[in-house]
Amino acid sequence: MEQFKRLRTILTKQNSIQEEIKSTLQSGNACHHSVQNLLSSSLLSKNIKIKIYRTIILPIVLYGCETWSLTLGEERRLRVFENRVLRRIFGPKRDEVTGKLRKLQNEEINDLYFSPNVICVIKSRRIRWAGHVARMGEKRRAFVVLAVKP
Repeated sequence: MEQFKRLRTILTKQNSIQEEIKSTLQSGNACHHSVQNLLSSSLLSKNIKIKIYRTIILPIVLYGCETWSLTLGEERRLRVFENRVLRRIFGPKRDEVTGKLRKLQNEEINDLYFSPNVICVIKSRRIRWAGHVARMGEKRRAFVVLAVKP
C-alpha cells in the first residue's frame, strides 16, 4: 500500500505528513466554506466570528497535530489557510489615501488577531504531548518509542 488512512490520520510508506496536512486543510476548507456566510456577516461581532473559527474550524485543521514534524513549506500552507479565514472574519479595510476597499495585509491581520497563530498552537501542543509521553509508564508504547535508543 502506498498510503493508509486510519482515524483521519494518513500513514505513507515514506512516513511523510504532507498528505495528512493536505487532507486536513481540505477538511478545514470545507468547514470554512460551510460557515463563510456567518464569518462575513455584518450582524455578528468580530469576537463571535473568532470564537466560531476557534471552536469549529481550528480543531478540524489541528486534529493530530501533536505528531506532525512540519517543514517550512507546510508551515506556510497552514499560515495561508489561517490568514484566508481571518481575512474573511475581519473583512476589507478602507485605504486612507484612495478611499477604496482593499484586502488586509498579513501584518495587519497579526495586529488584529491577538491569539497565537496556528504554528505556535501546533508547537505548544507538541510540547504538551511530549510531556504526557514522558510521564507515561515504561510499558506504554508511546513512552518506549520516545525513550528507545537504537
